[in-house]
Amino acid sequence: MNSDKSFQERAKLGMEELSKQSPVTLEKARLQAQRLKAQGKSGIRIEKRSFD
Repeated sequence: MNSDKSFQERAKLGMEELSKQSPVTLEKARLQAQRLKAQGKSGIRIEKRSFD
């Protein structure tokens, strides 16, 4: 990312990129949220170590 661009320029570029994407239906968003939630529960978890 260019650090010489202003926040407004980056916001405008981001909005242009978002406008190019196809719209998402509420049903698709719900399915994605359910899928990500299920992946989070079944993923590998790292145990926290205590350094007492």
